Amino acid sequence: MKRVILLLALMGQMAAMHAAKVTVDRVEPTDWYVGLKNPQVQLMVYGKGIRDVASVTTDYAGVRIDSLVRLDSPNYLLVYMNVGNANPGTMTLNFDKKKVQYQLKARKMKGEDHRGFDISDVLYLLMPDRFAQGAHHQSQVKGLRQYREDRQAPSLRHGGDLEGLREHLDYFNDLGVTALWFTPILENDSPDMMETWSTYHGYACTNYYRVDPRFGTNDDYCRLIADCHQRGLKVVMDMIFNHCGFEHPWVSDMPSKDWFNQSEWLKESGGTSDSRGTSFQQTSYKLTPVVDPYAAEVDKKETQNAWFVSTMPDLNQHNPHLMRYLIQNSIWWIETADIDGIRMDTYPYAFREPMAQWMKELDEEYPNFNTVGETWVTKPAYTASWQKDSKLSDTNSYLKTVMDFSFQEAMDSAKREETDGWWRGMNRLYNSFVYDYLYPNPSSVMAFLDNHDTDRFLGNGEDSLAMKQALALLLTVRRIPQLYYGTEIMMNGTKERSDGYVRKDFPGGFPGDQHNAFTKEGRTAKENQMFSWLSNLLHWRNGNETIIRGMQKQFIPYNGIYVISRSWHRNTVMTIMNGTSRPAVMPVKRYAEVIGSATKVQDVLTGRTYDLSQDLKLQPRQTLILEFLGD
Repeated sequence: MKRVILLLALMGQMAAMHAAKVTVDRVEPTDWYVGLKNPQVQLMVYGKGIRDVASVTTDYAGVRIDSLVRLDSPNYLLVYMNVGNANPGTMTLNFDKKKVQYQLKARKMKGEDHRGFDISDVLYLLMPDRFAQGAHHQSQVKGLRQYREDRQAPSLRHGGDLEGLREHLDYFNDLGVTALWFTPILENDSPDMMETWSTYHGYACTNYYRVDPRFGTNDDYCRLIADCHQRGLKVVMDMIFNHCGFEHPWVSDMPSKDWFNQSEWLKESGGTSDSRGTSFQQTSYKLTPVVDPYAAEVDKKETQNAWFVSTMPDLNQHNPHLMRYLIQNSIWWIETADIDGIRMDTYPYAFREPMAQWMKELDEEYPNFNTVGETWVTKPAYTASWQKDSKLSDTNSYLKTVMDFSFQEAMDSAKREETDGWWRGMNRLYNSFVYDYLYPNPSSVMAFLDNHDTDRFLGNGEDSLAMKQALALLLTVRRIPQLYYGTEIMMNGTKERSDGYVRKDFPGGFPGDQHNAFTKEGRTAKENQMFSWLSNLLHWRNGNETIIRGMQKQFIPYNGIYVISRSWHRNTVMTIMNGTSRPAVMPVKRYAEVIGSATKVQDVLTGRTYDLSQDLKLQPRQTLILEFLGD
């Protein structure tokens, strides 16, 4: 009997010693919301030895602990908790004898009241690091891995931040855009490599619940969005589910052996991203195997299982616990920051079925919200297969908006060509729109001329006529348009040397800039001409029902002239472009089905009146946007 008592005492001492060693270092999500349609929340608990706690309990009214998931690593524990009957408040979670306070919050609004971006908007894409620096910027933030800010180095950090954006919100209203898309603002705590390369772009996340301290705090981000909303501006958050940064805690201490694709390479690498072992495989970057009915398994794996680059470990969305973490992260940012949309990076590189699950849950919780996925293939059939309710795929993606790389490629080629009678020049745009019947909803396709991953539309040139044609088409067709920062002042650049040359600093956004393009007085004459032209067009587009709702009709390019129209009730808009470098004549009778009996019409771009009772004479590369009342 004494031996039994001694053994029990010894076991109790060992349990107490273990409990003393267990730590709770971090809980994600950092807090949660009551009143969601899915009452269950997964808590990912980080801490030394936390996996082996005997129990997790709470006596908070309306909360039930459903299950504990003990992963391969002893330093993680997943707690699945039902909060369906709980009220907002601070609860106590008991990890054996350790107590942790956890807050349940009230939602600011119902799910259906979150309104996303749509065809009525014009998105303005910018990189926070390259746009503007606030008055209280710190060049070095304590607690982060080694980095430096150097505006002369294209691939190092330049020091833009959220405060800098807040200081220039009036600029976006003056320009006339209605939504801002920032490249990722979450923590990217990776050290500079060889003093020439950094993760300034934001696509190597090391903390999904924390704004990068170089940009500001979570509260700064929320205040920025609130200020944007006061000015009528929506905010789209850039997210990445395909991969994370090499310095994320998951990499050095994998929660489970299947948390990453090719996780065996992490053991071979010795913890350094540049020590590629035999197991490392970089993605082929070829996205067609994902939808190809004849695709070989090896091709699918090389697309989806391989890593984007060696510094960005590839997440395995087939792991249900990881996917639950990512789904919750989206919900948390919608509820916490009141974002108006999500842009999902490298969409087809992640596994299709789990991503569809994510979108389905977001659509059910936020039916009026919107997400756009990056689907970088230039064939319309490919892009259309990724849109929600597409009949081209056996798997419904539930993704409402896709990116129109076909439009971007066609416009990029057309600007260099003479429009002929068949395939070149503006025929490329005509032949791209021909396939809109493939899309379940063409009005929810995002079109663009360029972005942070492409050469700028102008390349290294200054062809304002080509840019005006492209912008006139972009802003009048049946698409959600996206502009890239600096387009309005004719910023140019190519990727031939580095991505940094298409991601230059916006002039005037940083201390010491001699050139300030944020003001009319600071812009050059050429910059002011383009800014005013585009601003007038954007303000005309805002709230224009003909552009937002109107039926679209296009005419095969004729005599080098491309015409596309929008009609809504009795209102008609015709976009007319001479796609050649020579004068051309547009025979108005050919377009009688749109023009009807209209004679006097006005050009939106110049205010000039035209007489449609006679043929139109167009100058080389001239663009007209004519607005009139139809029959």
